[in-house]
Amino acid sequence: MALKIRLARGGSKKRPYYHVVVADARSPRDGRFLEKLGSWNPMLAKDDAKRVELDADRIKHWLDNGAQPTDRVLRFLAEAGVATREAKNNPEKAKPGKRAQERAAEKAQKAADAAAAAE
Repeated sequence: MALKIRLARGGSKKRPYYHVVVADARSPRDGRFLEKLGSWNPMLAKDDAKRVELDADRIKHWLDNGAQPTDRVLRFLAEAGVATREAKNNPEKAKPGKRAQERAAEKAQKAADAAAAAE
């Protein structure tokens, strides 16, 4: 059975609240889970101590038993010092799209033509 440490959404509409749970990877997001390991309240300020609450001992237990954390949960675990997360680097993501590159080239061409006409 593949286990995931992931978020289960709670709270009402437009007021999210998440539980950090360990669940079978095949179960739905808000479905059956094995154990609740903590919580995350994104509505609180980032420096609030109650924004992310984790049970580090139980998380270590589940990690030792093969549970895989999702990317968001791994960020929380890295901040808490429970697990390590390598920084991701995607230089392609920062590049503008094809149409934006075409507009920039067109603008540069117009500027070059205007500079040539001014001379």
